[in-house]
Amino acid sequence: MAINSARQIQAPAAVVWRVLTDVTLWPRWGPSVSAVESADRHIISGSTGRIRTSLGIWLPFEVTHMVPGQSWRWRVGGVPATGHRVHAVDEVRCQLVFEIPAWAAPYALVCRVAAGRIARICADLPSRPDSELT
Repeated sequence: MAINSARQIQAPAAVVWRVLTDVTLWPRWGPSVSAVESADRHIISGSTGRIRTSLGIWLPFEVTHMVPGQSWRWRVGGVPATGHRVHAVDEVRCQLVFEIPAWAAPYALVCRVAAGRIARICADLPSRPDSELT
């Protein structure tokens, strides 16, 4: 069972997807992530690495499920963590959804902050999905 935290973002779904899957951007939008180490800059199903939490603790991660351009889920420290989904509303807007395990319900507040940061990052980017993000 999961709790959803959703936000509509004024950006094409492909642009939001690129922000969600580019590990170099995770510390910019993820309040609980201060650094990332991964062999894959853009995660795929099976990607692994580690994140440094905002508390300074390094934890391993693994992307456990991915539907390219639509959704991904991961495990952090061996524990199922948030899911991430993007759905196009139209050509210039999309719905971003974080799926939060019920046991981590208070994390919905962190996801709201993350969604706001993602919206700001996307507002500063070219709208072409193939544009460089950093």
